[in-house]
Amino acid sequence: MVQYNFKKITVVPPGKDIVDVILSCTQRQTPTVVHKGYAISRIRQFYMCKVRYSQQNFCEKLSTIIDEFPQLDDIHPLYGDLFHVLYNKDHYKLALGQINTTRNTIAKISKDFLRLLKCGKSLYQCKRLKEAALGRMCTVVKKISPSLVYLEQIRQHMARLPSIDPNTRTVLICGYPNVGKSSFMNKVIRADVDVQPYAFTTKSLFVGHTDYKFLRYQVIDTPGILDRPFEDRNIIEMCSIAALAHLRAAVLFFLDISESCRYSIAQQAALFHSIKSLFMNKPLVIVCNKTDLQPLEGLSENDMKLVMEMKAEAMKTVTQAGGPNEEGVLLTMSTLTDDGVMAVKNAACERLLEHRVDVKMKSKKMMNCLNRFHDAVPKPRDNEERSVCIPLAVLEARVNAAAKEKKLEKDLENENGGAGVYSASLKKHYILANDEWKEDTLPEILDGHNVADFLDPDIKVRCEELEREEGLRLEEQAAEDAFQIDGHELTQEQKAILAQIRKKEALLIQEHRMKRTAESRPIVPRKFDKDRKFTSNRMGRQLSSMGVDPSSAMDRARNQSRGRKRESSVSRAAADSDDMEIDGLQSNKKLRLTSRFRSRSRAPKEVIPGEGFKDSEQKKKAIKKAKTATRNRNKDARRGEADRIIPTLKPKHLFSGKRTLGDKQAIRSARHWIWLVIFCNQTFVLAFFAILLGPTT
Repeated sequence: MVQYNFKKITVVPPGKDIVDVILSCTQRQTPTVVHKGYAISRIRQFYMCKVRYSQQNFCEKLSTIIDEFPQLDDIHPLYGDLFHVLYNKDHYKLALGQINTTRNTIAKISKDFLRLLKCGKSLYQCKRLKEAALGRMCTVVKKISPSLVYLEQIRQHMARLPSIDPNTRTVLICGYPNVGKSSFMNKVIRADVDVQPYAFTTKSLFVGHTDYKFLRYQVIDTPGILDRPFEDRNIIEMCSIAALAHLRAAVLFFLDISESCRYSIAQQAALFHSIKSLFMNKPLVIVCNKTDLQPLEGLSENDMKLVMEMKAEAMKTVTQAGGPNEEGVLLTMSTLTDDGVMAVKNAACERLLEHRVDVKMKSKKMMNCLNRFHDAVPKPRDNEERSVCIPLAVLEARVNAAAKEKKLEKDLENENGGAGVYSASLKKHYILANDEWKEDTLPEILDGHNVADFLDPDIKVRCEELEREEGLRLEEQAAEDAFQIDGHELTQEQKAILAQIRKKEALLIQEHRMKRTAESRPIVPRKFDKDRKFTSNRMGRQLSSMGVDPSSAMDRARNQSRGRKRESSVSRAAADSDDMEIDGLQSNKKLRLTSRFRSRSRAPKEVIPGEGFKDSEQKKKAIKKAKTATRNRNKDARRGEADRIIPTLKPKHLFSGKRTLGDKQAIRSARHWIWLVIFCNQTFVLAFFAILLGPTT
């Protein structure tokens, strides 16, 4: 099936934008450097390349526009008429024709100037010819700017057109304005069509989809049509006329029998008779809407006569269309109460389906297929009735085969009451010694053994013995816990002695930990200083030779090598004191106060004795070198995977000038040859003068 999707058409740029883009591409994509020293053939090729490249780009742009816009002679007549109604197809063809003429003109200009460039005699002449060629191309493109603007407006409007499939199953709704067409659409499709209490709310074709008998149907809501001459109808009405004329669909003609649409039944009947020629060979259903305001039986005789005349005309249309019956031609409906809405939809879809089947059956292709088949029917030779006779052996074979067939769970479910009644047994496939055991209640299993197999009849007596044994063990554990010293039953002297013992134990543990830490943390790892070359004595000798007092530096190194911590001063002060506190150690605040002092603030470049610097200048240089050495490392450490990185702010391929037709190696080779020629010429001149002067020199 053909599907038209005009949303894929490329945007049509103005003429000035086309010229700017192509000239920019020509400058960037072709060589840009030419010298007077080049051979004339090379100069000609240089400018011919620019002219040829510009012509190709212009033709490509214009060809894209021509190819993407639809040709009115190649598309469905529905869209051809819509184009004529909405845009005037003559103007549309003229705009595309101007673009096609411009494309051919540009190709001709390029051909003429390329022929002239082949005979160019100088750089200046070739350059002027190139400028003239590009100038004429740009002038021709700028002249069609109004056509390009017109085509861009058409493209924007075409993108808003509905995508209609002219060959699929279609239900078409038509009638006077405000008779309930859009309200019916909202009931039968999933979309939301705008419904208002005034005429011409729907200004264009609106497409929706519905389902009937598992088939998809296309429902089209058309704008309202007024009963007036063809040439007086506006663009909105002509959209409906084009859809009625070119779509093979089931037509629903809506009739407002309550006359609340401000049009009488006589006016609506006159519209029906004026456009009935558009209903030929199509299933037609007359829908009397708004029966909640006015029932069909309550109409006057004149109005009922008009309705019956329309029904008679609809029956003629059904007969011409080859419909199988004439029922359902006149239906009543109310979109307010949903009375008869689904009946109207089903009737229209059913009549359309029958009509399409009947048309296919009458087609030449179907008749060719039917002519190939022959249905042979035997003729009876007498009046006796002969029943079917199946041999007994065949029946027995069928019964045995049915008995051997394995029943499925679905068959068992159907035999035992169906879903919700029958419950499939999960135990019937158990492999047991006796099939009767399958439905038994399963005993509890522990560690892979059946508990029931190991049941002891005296289990209660044994449990009581275990409980008594557990009680005895709990009593023994309580007695052992009561024997430990908790301090509640001691005298004051015993409590003081116990506190001194615990305090001494804590001090011994701290000294052991500090000794172990100091021994295991040397200044230089032993694996790098096996010969003990990096020692404090050697550092002192080097500092003395430089004229620096090494005492402070050596003391500082020794203090660091001992691994002195804050707790060491505390333990040493506690060990030296004779009076040991009974209540425990001092508070943490006091320990921190005794273990450190407030350091005075210094300038970062001020030399401190023991740092190993001669003066502040030397320290300043050392700090600067340290920062420089760690800059890249710190930068890499701070940089994460999600950080935005611009390694090069000015890439060379974007900011450096373009080279000539030769590459770097060719330029370097040319320079070598030039210097070689100069050197050879100098040598030749010296030899010439030596020959002229002779032995006098």
